[in-house]
Amino acid sequence: MKKLSYIILGFIIGAVLTYYFCPRDIGDTKPPMAERPDNAIEMSKAQELNNNWTEYREAAVDSAAQQQGRKKDNRWTLWSLNEVEKYLAYSQYQSYKLGYEMTGIRVYLGVYGDNAGRKKKNLTTMFMVPTGKKLHDKASMVPFSLRGNDEDIPVPPLNNGEGGSGGY
Repeated sequence: MKKLSYIILGFIIGAVLTYYFCPRDIGDTKPPMAERPDNAIEMSKAQELNNNWTEYREAAVDSAAQQQGRKKDNRWTLWSLNEVEKYLAYSQYQSYKLGYEMTGIRVYLGVYGDNAGRKKKNLTTMFMVPTGKKLHDKASMVPFSLRGNDEDIPVPPLNNGEGGSGGY
């Protein structure tokens, strides 16, 4: 009986050591290779654009925020990658259901206003709206639109990102 308990103890120790020291597949978390978009800019250009905003707009924007009882206004809005991916998938599907081909996203500036609660009251925000073209007009025999620019698609916009005033 004593020898059996040593054998069982050996199996337990072996199982524990195997668990901790054997390599496990943790999944491939590396994103797929992608080409750089044509409109991607260098980090130095982004910094220059941010500095230009600071030089030409910050005083006016923060002055307006101070009139509303805030020291500084928001300079940016952040959405998680997961939230943006979900919104893009949702807006593409909803656009299709409404008879549109979604071709882009437009980002608008907005202000929350007086009724937004203490944390967001009168601060600048941004929201995303899908844009695209009608697949075809009602009562049209032509299966495409001859309108020029993409229009906002009546799909609920994405808002409520986290805002802040820290620089780039």
